[in-house]
Amino acid sequence: MKNRNSVFPAILFALAFALAPTVQAKPQPDGGPSYVLPNNGPADAASSEDVKLPYITIHSAGDITRGKTGSFVLDMKPALVLGGMFVNFSVSGTAIPGVDYVPPVSPAYIGQAGYGVILVQTLPDRRGSSFRQAYSVVVTLESGAGYSIGAPSSATLWIKP
Repeated sequence: MKNRNSVFPAILFALAFALAPTVQAKPQPDGGPSYVLPNNGPADAASSEDVKLPYITIHSAGDITRGKTGSFVLDMKPALVLGGMFVNFSVSGTAIPGVDYVPPVSPAYIGQAGYGVILVQTLPDRRGSSFRQAYSVVVTLESGAGYSIGAPSSATLWIKP
C-alpha cells in the first residue's frame, strides 16, 4: 500500500518539472539571484520570422460525375501533436451552390494526423439534358489564427454530366 501512495506524488513531481518554465541559470559574482526568468511580455514578442506556424495546402481528390461525392484534401505541415485545427475557406466556381452541389460550410477541421477533408455532395441535374456540361467547384484557403497558407492555396473539382 505504501508503494501505491508514492506513485501519485512521483507523477505530480515529474509533471511539475516537465511543465515548469525554462530558466536561464547564470552564476552571479555579487551573490544576487542565480537565475533569470525569460520575459514573455509584449516587449519580448517574437517577430514573424521566429514563429513557425504550420502551413496548410489543398488539393482535389479528382473530378466526379453527378450524384457522387467529391472531396478536397487539406494537408497541414507540420502536424500538431496535441490537437487539430480549424481552417477557413471559401467556395467559388461555375457550379451553383444548392443547384449543382450541397455547399460545404467553413471552417474545415484538420485532425492530429495533419489531414482534413472537405466533402462536396453533387445534386441531380435540374437543368435538363440540353445543358449537359461540366461545372467547376473551386475551394480557396483563407487566412486564420494559428496557421499560414501554403501553395497550392486553392483547388478545383469538376462536376461532369
